[in-house]
Amino acid sequence: MAENRHKSLGLSDEEVLDMYRTMLLARKIDERMWLLNRAGKIPFVISCQGQEAAQVGASYALDREKDYALPYYRDMGVVLSFGMTAQDLMLSGFAKAEDPNSGGRQMPGHFGQKKNRIVTGSSPVTTQVPHAVGIALAGKMEKKDFVSLVTFGEGSSNQGDFHEGANFAGVHKLPVIFMVENNKYAISVPVSKQLACEKVSDRAIGYGMPGHTVDGNDPLAVYEAVKEAADRGRRGEGPTLIETVSYRLTPHSSDDDDRTYREREEVEEAKKKDSIVTFANYLREQDILTEEKETEMNQEIDKIVNDATDYAENAEYADAESALRYVYEE
Repeated sequence: MAENRHKSLGLSDEEVLDMYRTMLLARKIDERMWLLNRAGKIPFVISCQGQEAAQVGASYALDREKDYALPYYRDMGVVLSFGMTAQDLMLSGFAKAEDPNSGGRQMPGHFGQKKNRIVTGSSPVTTQVPHAVGIALAGKMEKKDFVSLVTFGEGSSNQGDFHEGANFAGVHKLPVIFMVENNKYAISVPVSKQLACEKVSDRAIGYGMPGHTVDGNDPLAVYEAVKEAADRGRRGEGPTLIETVSYRLTPHSSDDDDRTYREREEVEEAKKKDSIVTFANYLREQDILTEEKETEMNQEIDKIVNDATDYAENAEYADAESALRYVYEE
């Protein structure tokens, strides 16, 4: 049997199996959404594929009963971990009235659900970073014991919102975890054209916080880094910048043709490190993911995704008269 890494991190067999289940659920929802989009049933998809390990590993390192998540548009793994359901996500994809994010008003990927402390994001990238810092400041002022996790792409780490948020959090020693999901491309711009420094985490020193770069295809490596960052934040030692390095396995969105800016060989090579495959292999080596459990899990998830699709497709659209609700007075 290979080295038992999860036990050394304090994770049980059941917990790592549940992490894998959440990663697989995210992947299968995402794959279904692409099929629905290509069939003309939903208008837009922006994928989590290739980044599930970082999203789920980070979320499981937090207290999902009290910590806050400020996700970016690819973070299906984060929001599922924090309590959103496949049905919630499908309702968003179909833009139906029951969509918990926006009642069908927003594009998919604009997550927000008050009951699970998933804070609404908006279309301009990186705007969630100052919000995460503000939430952490409020928590510190009110002496509440929570941290905020904010995620964004490596392209977003070049925006002013990131620098202002990170500087403020560093100065005031706020319990924020800045997690950069480096998937190598800001839409079509490769990371070599985005950063003059070698790693996004190199920027941490400028804001007086630790910076770590970890393998974003390894949920246990991400779990360890985020757990340490959360513990630091709770002790009043301030923020941490974590960079998870993985790869975006799909085009930027359903409106993008990635063949114009990257070779197929590069994508195929990245698929060999796909966390859905590599983490499953680890769990098999540990005799945690048996053939029987794997079959059962796949059948269970397929049913969840099928039921969510059927429900959302048949759900009602919002009444046209509600278009102005939550705007101005109404």
